[in-house]
This record gives sequence, structure tokens and C-alpha cells, in this order.
Amino acid sequence: MAGKRDYYEVLGISRSASQDEIKKAYRKLAVQYHPDRNPDNKEAEDKFKEATEAYEVLGDPQKKGQYDQFGHDAFAGGGMGAGAGGFGGFSDIFEGFEDLFEGFFGSSGRRTSTRTRRHRGSDLRFDLEINFEDAVYGKDTVIEIPRDEACETCKGERVKPGTKTETCSVCGGSGQVSRSQGFFSFSSTCHQCRGSGIIITHPCGTCKGRGTVKKRRTLSIKIRPGVETGTKIKITGEGEGGTFGGESGDLYIVIHIRRHEFFERHDNNLYCEIPLTIVQAALGTEILVPTLNSKKIKLKVPSGTQTDKIFRVRGNGVPFLHGHGQGDLHVKVVIETPVDLTPKQKELLEEFARIRGEEVNPRPKSLYEKIKNSFN
Repeated sequence: MAGKRDYYEVLGISRSASQDEIKKAYRKLAVQYHPDRNPDNKEAEDKFKEATEAYEVLGDPQKKGQYDQFGHDAFAGGGMGAGAGGFGGFSDIFEGFEDLFEGFFGSSGRRTSTRTRRHRGSDLRFDLEINFEDAVYGKDTVIEIPRDEACETCKGERVKPGTKTETCSVCGGSGQVSRSQGFFSFSSTCHQCRGSGIIITHPCGTCKGRGTVKKRRTLSIKIRPGVETGTKIKITGEGEGGTFGGESGDLYIVIHIRRHEFFERHDNNLYCEIPLTIVQAALGTEILVPTLNSKKIKLKVPSGTQTDKIFRVRGNGVPFLHGHGQGDLHVKVVIETPVDLTPKQKELLEEFARIRGEEVNPRPKSLYEKIKNSFN
């Protein structure tokens, strides 16, 4: 969704704006940039389409919730009507916004007598915590999620089998009631049907007229090697059930990875620290480095190795999530200074220092000597 502006920025509102504030902001932009007021003005047309797309999401509490949680990615699969084509497609965009444009310029878009009854179920989010090893090598796991599913008795129709819904007598099935005030026509949600356009006189006894029932759903999940904290796994149709024949929402699984006691991960590389003795670092040695798969790798440490030296073991890191190959293992050696020397060991170390011409207990230099030596 690169290049698409934030919808709140498009409408010029804060993220805490109420539905009334969202509608007011959109109404202002719609009047300002409407094509009837700006004929042959491509910039105004684009701004009008952008504002309409933003309102289509933020003006719908369900879509707004999805956008607040997942941003533009929440609608990456289906696209938005306002951005889906040329100016000739505006009649489709206006459907659902008739109350805003009726009275602005006489008539804009299509006016339908009844509202679409199908209602898509809400998307769900499930936070899944996994072990460090499972993130590196992948894993098949099982999760259980609570969700609303379409009622099996009424098939999501909300009414008792054998009965039907009735069209709302107040709004005529539109779900909106309108009133005119001068140049503008204002609409609000119908108080009798609460925007549904229908009245249920014989609700389903199983779901009590909701169209959905609470259930726990068990799902088998495949975690691919290389996932990171924050990785989202989308499972289409495993969100909450729809009503009146509407499709189910989607399930988004968000991955969280537990810390490892020995390894750290940066992108696709693994890092660890291995202690060395002074003798091993000075003379050189071979050490065994543990790996996540319980195998050990031989690592040759050359003589004279200094502390914090990092050795790279190619191909022993984290697999690339969207490609072939994997990162590397970086091993940092840390030289440990012994703290429990015996008198004999101290004597030998002092002898070693004298052979190398090192002063074990040099006399402190005066300030004058330090300043003098700094210029030499």
C-alpha cells in the first residue's frame, strides 16, 4: 500500500474523532472538491476520490476498527471503491453516501430503496507466543479461539425458521431517515431499526436474533521458518461469522517470540558469546559451539585472539522467510581473567611477565611525566 496517505490525514481529523466529526469533515471536503463544482479539474477529482475512500472506511465503525489495528493492510486483498478506477466509476462509490450528496447538487450517485442486508463478520486478532527455536525452524501448532459463528438454526438470518423479517416502516428499509435544511440534506440512523432497515418480530430462539452464537474454534496453524515478532499470519474466513448470508471475517495471528537464554537474533543472523581462557586465546584452540538444533560446530580459534573477536559461521542462522537460504551464526569470544590464582600460579605469571619485559608493579607516573609523554 505504498504511497497511500493516512485516512485520518486525508480528512484532517484526529484518530479519536467521533463518527459525527468524521462525517462533518468528509461533508466539507465533498462539497469543496465535488466534480460538479470543479469540472475538468483532475486535482479536485483525485482529492474527492481520496476523501470518499477515507470516509468509506472511517465512516464504518467496523472498517475503522480494522484500519486502526492493521492500517491499509486490512484492505489489501479487496481494494477500495474510490481508488478503483476512473471518473466513470463514481456511481459505485456514491452508493452508501447518498445522504451526503442528496441536496448538495440536486442528485449524485444512485439512490437505492433498500439497503444490502448481507453483513460481513468482523476480523479477529490472536496473539500467539512461540519459542525462539520454533521461530527459526518453523512449527505446526494448534490454537483455540473464541468467536461468533453463524447460527446453525437460522443460518445467520436472525429470524425463527419459517418466518421472515419485515421492512422498517419508519425508514422504508433504507436504515436512514433524512431531513432537509436549506441547501443540505442531512441523514441519521433510523431509531426504530437502528440502521438495519428491517424489523424482526420472530427472532431465532437459538441466537436470540443476533444471527451468531459464541463458540470456540480449534485451528491447526503452520508457522513458517524465519518468522519474527510482529509477523502476521492471515487466515481468510476464520474471523467472526456474518449475518444474512454475509461472509465471515478474517483471522490475523500476530507472532510473539520468547527470548533465548544463549542466542540473540538480529534480522536473519544469530549471535552468541563463548568464554575463552587466557591460555586458549594466547596459544589458540578449537572450541565446540552449540547450535539451536542441539548439534555442535567446531570453531578454530587462532593464537593471539583478542577478547570480543567475532567469528562468522556461514549458513547457521535463521532461514529467510520469503526466499531461499539463511543467515549466519556470529560467535563472539570473551576472554575471562582468572580471579582465584594460587601463589604458585601468581609466581609463574610474574615470571612470564619478567621474561616478556613487562612491569608487574610499575611505579605511578607523575602528572608532569604524563603530560611530557603525551607530546612525544
